[in-house]
Amino acid sequence: MPLLTLPCQRLTLAVLSPDQASLESDFYQRNQRHLAPWSPIRTTDYFSTEQIRRRLEVQASAFDAGLAVHMALLTPDGQQMIGACNFSGIIRGAFQACYLGYHIDAAHQGQGLMQEALESAIAYMFETQNLHRIMANYIPGNERSARLLERLGFEKEGYAKAYLNIAGRWQDHVLTALVNPGFEAPDQRWSRRLA
Repeated sequence: MPLLTLPCQRLTLAVLSPDQASLESDFYQRNQRHLAPWSPIRTTDYFSTEQIRRRLEVQASAFDAGLAVHMALLTPDGQQMIGACNFSGIIRGAFQACYLGYHIDAAHQGQGLMQEALESAIAYMFETQNLHRIMANYIPGNERSARLLERLGFEKEGYAKAYLNIAGRWQDHVLTALVNPGFEAPDQRWSRRLA
């Protein structure tokens, strides 16, 4: 049974419980080659059901503590995982922000499913988790991610050299962010002058 579900029009978002590890294992094993150019190099057992069960236990604790929200994109019947979106590194206090990462099954690309999922997930993070900022970064040349983030309203904030070790090498990333419009009036967006 998922720890949280958010229905969307064509899919369901769920925070998986450890007993659903086989769903996630199947997804990553099916998509290992597809996701390799955008992922760190993993050990051979990284996507085993047992390793994923352990990670889901840690993720459940992080969810309960308000430190991260890892969501699986499931088919409407909940029988297959077709993607993931992760809101990690949640920082409270004066920052109220997190990082977003996401990926989708090779067979489901180009159908607008990730946009649908992220619209729902971002609404949850802003309205229920009450975050102010979501940051998402992508490798230059990843045009699908660039266009998706732009459609969702993310704005470019910078460029980081050798930002993450992806596919076995340190790669540059474009830095983007989305600010919760519920926190600021349009004329106050992004910055405010001190009195």
